[in-house]
Amino acid sequence: MKPDLREALKQNIIIGDGAMGTYLYQMGFPVGISYEELNLLRPDVVEGVHRKYYEAGARLIETNTFSANREKLSKYGLENEVEAINRAGVELARKAVGEDAYVIGAIGSIRAGKRKNIRTAKVRDDFKQQIDILLGAKVDGLLFESFYDLEELLIALKIVRKVSMLPVICQFATEGTGTTQDGFTLQEAFLKLQQAGADVIGFNCRSGPNGLMRSLEKVSGLHDIPFSVFPNAGIPDYVDGKYTYAATPEYFGETARKFADLGARLIGGCCGTTPEHIAAIAKSLDGYVPQPAAIDAAPQAAVRPLLQVIESAARPAGPSAGAPKEPTIVDLVRERHTVIVELDPPRDLDIERFMEGAKALKEAHVDALTMADNSLAVTRMSNLALGHLVKQQHGVRPLIHIACRDRNSIGTQSHLMGLHALGIDHVLAVTGDPARFGDLPGSSSVYDLTSFEIIRMIKQLNEGIAFSGKPLKKKANFIVGAAFNPNVKYLDKAVQRLERKVEAGADYIMTQPVYDPELIVKIYEATKHLGVPIFIGFMPLASGNNANYLHNEVPGIQLSDEVLGRMAGLKGEEGRAMGVQITKELLDVAMNYFNGIYLMTPFLAYDMTVQLTSYVWEKAKRRDFHLSPHVK
Repeated sequence: MKPDLREALKQNIIIGDGAMGTYLYQMGFPVGISYEELNLLRPDVVEGVHRKYYEAGARLIETNTFSANREKLSKYGLENEVEAINRAGVELARKAVGEDAYVIGAIGSIRAGKRKNIRTAKVRDDFKQQIDILLGAKVDGLLFESFYDLEELLIALKIVRKVSMLPVICQFATEGTGTTQDGFTLQEAFLKLQQAGADVIGFNCRSGPNGLMRSLEKVSGLHDIPFSVFPNAGIPDYVDGKYTYAATPEYFGETARKFADLGARLIGGCCGTTPEHIAAIAKSLDGYVPQPAAIDAAPQAAVRPLLQVIESAARPAGPSAGAPKEPTIVDLVRERHTVIVELDPPRDLDIERFMEGAKALKEAHVDALTMADNSLAVTRMSNLALGHLVKQQHGVRPLIHIACRDRNSIGTQSHLMGLHALGIDHVLAVTGDPARFGDLPGSSSVYDLTSFEIIRMIKQLNEGIAFSGKPLKKKANFIVGAAFNPNVKYLDKAVQRLERKVEAGADYIMTQPVYDPELIVKIYEATKHLGVPIFIGFMPLASGNNANYLHNEVPGIQLSDEVLGRMAGLKGEEGRAMGVQITKELLDVAMNYFNGIYLMTPFLAYDMTVQLTSYVWEKAKRRDFHLSPHVK
């Protein structure tokens, strides 16, 4: 007979299972159905997934009941099937693994996403219904996962503790920040949960291993609380109509030991993970003896003052922002080296640091400041509003990203009409990361338009014709960019997709960050026939952890072994200095082939991109009048 879970965790690390929903999606079950209903409709499939995780080494199996509460099942007309679905979930997990593994009842947040305004009394009633059913079905414990707010998690936990002393695991969804969504520090939240009766506390979802590692570091001093971690397989990407994840099983195996060193005693996987990821964790931790955690809990991703801002080398000043017939980015890049810098809008209401960065980059003579449109599906301040402010206050040309994800055709045309009214005429059309993987997972991804269609529609506005085909009395004058990811296995196929964007009307191209000088040359050779300028992207690395995160978890970014080796173990000013140096070396190559340079600012550390912009101008002063025949 297996010991109580709490006793087992005192002596050993227990391997948890991986994703259920995204794994079912990979098996062909579409997004938009109730995966929990499959407990009734396809019990063989659900049982088979549990068995695969068990065979991979998992000894804690979650029931397929994450969204099996009355509120969420009502979306599918299944509110009267709560008991049947939950009981079947326990039976299938038990049947798959027998008594050799812990079968844990999985319960998800009710208020996450668009359900914030649900009355507390209803939340309490729905939790109690599901908890009573799972306890009655004889689970070995309960797991509350993907919670954003401490308040809601405490409601569920207190219900359990009134009726049962079974082990309870509580997990927050996090992306590496130091607070819960309702404003508690992680240490405060963990202590409150422990006082309320939680046996294991940890993190899952929202982030891959890197983000959960940062969150775990913030609570590592709480040595008497067993930790759990169930990271996603990196950030999801949407490729050829399918969701994919970047983090490999090998990477999960490597990070599993780091989690264990930080005090994690229950380690599994969340969205995007598969039995192969769990097998890699189990193999990595085979024979591992838990030791007391001992680390520096200071946030490794914190951004501190960086290198001194380098004054821009002298160069001919371009026309002022208000001058008539100002040359476009396309005009400039056909004549000389041209720099676009990306600065992320803030996630909160404080724009002071953002505006400081915009001013510093203006003083460094950037040709345009580009702002993403809620990148990674994380809510940020409107780039339209900030674009207007940086243009008005600092005279910087704004270049606004427009994602297909957030607006239907009506909203997209309205947004573009507003940009036109404000005199913002440079845009970048992007698909946008799926909403379900951002900070409001209950939000809808609209995708009325593809990136190809939105390019064509914007060009249609330039003809004075609305999306509906009606005349607009005036013509817009948008310069439309398209995104390009060269960090792929088959570059020729990616270029074929890019050709379609050019055919749709793209005026210029901006690439994902590149970290390999040989790839720069390959990109040039593969795209030199396109006839539109390319701004090749670079994002300076901030630390060794930042490098590993980008390489293993972020779709569309790959680092060479040489770069990973140079960044390994570096942090703070040392890491940032190396990141700037590596980018300078890449610029040395890129400026021989491309006039367009696209710099991405990490963590609002604009001193890094100011320095790199100045470096471009220093080199450009020597090159602009004697351009290599390769330059485009």
